[in-house]
Amino acid sequence: MDALDLARGLVRLDTRGGGERVAADLLADRLTDAGLHVELDEPVPGRANLVARTPDVADTGRPVAVTLSGHLDTVLAEDDAWSFDPLAGDVVEGRLRGRGSSDMLGGVAAMVVAADAHVRAGGGGLQLVFTFGEETGCLGAQALDPALVAPSPLLVVGEMTGNRPVLGHKGALWLRLVARGVSAHGSRPELGHNALVDLARAALAVHEHDGWPTSATHGPMTANLGTFRAGVQPNLVPDHAELTVDLRLVPGATADGVEATVAGLVGDAVTIERLVDLPVVDTDPASAARACRLLTDDAGDVEPGYATYFTDAAVLAGALGGAATIICGPGDPEMAHVVDETCSVARIDEAVAAYGRLLAGG
Repeated sequence: MDALDLARGLVRLDTRGGGERVAADLLADRLTDAGLHVELDEPVPGRANLVARTPDVADTGRPVAVTLSGHLDTVLAEDDAWSFDPLAGDVVEGRLRGRGSSDMLGGVAAMVVAADAHVRAGGGGLQLVFTFGEETGCLGAQALDPALVAPSPLLVVGEMTGNRPVLGHKGALWLRLVARGVSAHGSRPELGHNALVDLARAALAVHEHDGWPTSATHGPMTANLGTFRAGVQPNLVPDHAELTVDLRLVPGATADGVEATVAGLVGDAVTIERLVDLPVVDTDPASAARACRLLTDDAGDVEPGYATYFTDAAVLAGALGGAATIICGPGDPEMAHVVDETCSVARIDEAVAAYGRLLAGG
């Protein structure tokens, strides 16, 4: 089984914002042929999680030495904005082209190929978990039937790190801010109350706030204003406005505390709804040192790093019984969610070797 061929096949499937069942089916066939026990979980039509285990741990009650995980969904890609087909799945100048090539179908393909080789060599103690809906708040991981997964002391997520082991990531708190006003004719705005203006003031207050905490390990907390919706037409005073905010939390910052800060910034005229609440992932370097050395094929200590994005580890680490988490995959972090996304073919092959070393030594 060739990792590049599998990655090309995954990229050519359209899982932009949904429809992951087709990718789960493709992987299920490959993993079943390799001799793994495979189960599909489809809580939403067309959107499926996949769990596969080596025969020695097919009973989910038994612990599994290593769990490899990735997501099957990709973010949206507008064809007109790209210089090539977002579902191209071709290789140009040593790079796989297409949406999801870096984030993170190249990593998923490398994990499947490494698992195939591990099982055919008589190896065991392995579980793979592939999910839907990670990009929109780890929806698949949260919907995953807990009876399908076995406890595991080590979770490796194949997200984009350029094959550098990373020991955690920031948490995520997504909020919806809503302002309500009174509608009126656009020629008589004094008769209404403009919800758009209230929320615009709130948006600026959040955007300009410079008092977010900074972590020595995870870096600064950030706030991004993601969407703003208000109004129907120019000659109507908007009576409703909505804004979404993406806050990336660091150790020491709690969701309740951050939400309270936002509430203080925006005032009583704006209501707040919590959309996504994912914890910080912060693995003890000592607990993952050996696995990091296997992944890098380096006898020295790996300097711990932490990702700015979130992963399914925010949900799965706890579901696996508090697994130590390493994020390590072939994708390029700077390629996440960009137009004309690509991934180094050489790094996909390197990831297969890295996962193979980990499984052989685990």
